Amino acid sequence: MSEQYFTRHPQAKSNPKTWTFKLRNHTMTFTSDLGVFSKNTVDFGSRTLIDTFFPPKVEGAICDLGCGYGPIGLTIAKSFPDRQVVMSDVNQRAVDLAEKNAKQNKLDNVKCYLSDRFDSIPEDQFAAVLVNPPIRAGKEVVHQMFEDAYQRLKSEGELWVVIQKKQGAPSAISKMETLFQEVELVKKNKGYFIIRARKY
Repeated sequence: MSEQYFTRHPQAKSNPKTWTFKLRNHTMTFTSDLGVFSKNTVDFGSRTLIDTFFPPKVEGAICDLGCGYGPIGLTIAKSFPDRQVVMSDVNQRAVDLAEKNAKQNKLDNVKCYLSDRFDSIPEDQFAAVLVNPPIRAGKEVVHQMFEDAYQRLKSEGELWVVIQKKQGAPSAISKMETLFQEVELVKKNKGYFIIRARKY
């Protein structure tokens, strides 16, 4: 079986690639590598989540959970400079790249952590959590991310998820409805669902 991008220490030989990509009217510079999710471009699901997201009214930090090399969290940090953005991934190479990309894009409102879900994130009570979940890790892992996010959100905080219909969007919505008081399908785009859940 080939190595997955949610491996803590990828064994794939490093072969970094740097490119620019326009997101939310910002020209962002990203370096990615083998052993992380979406090496050659910003994947369509992440782009859809980036374009659709708007921060909740409640004040506080935003968390990009499972950040990879950082396109979601870093673009949100660039777009909303008054918000602290906390980024985490279980993959050491991904976290190193996210930190590098934060510097490349001159962002100082970002913190990056090596963490299995929220286990090593000291910050608590987020205004929003954004997730492009690791579908290949399995439904149990993905749904646990939703549960953990609920626990770490402020009252009136929001969980934003991008997931393909064919990769479990209906069951993701059902799971979120067991946790959150309000769940909304914000957008559908080429089979991708953007789901927002609000905690009260």
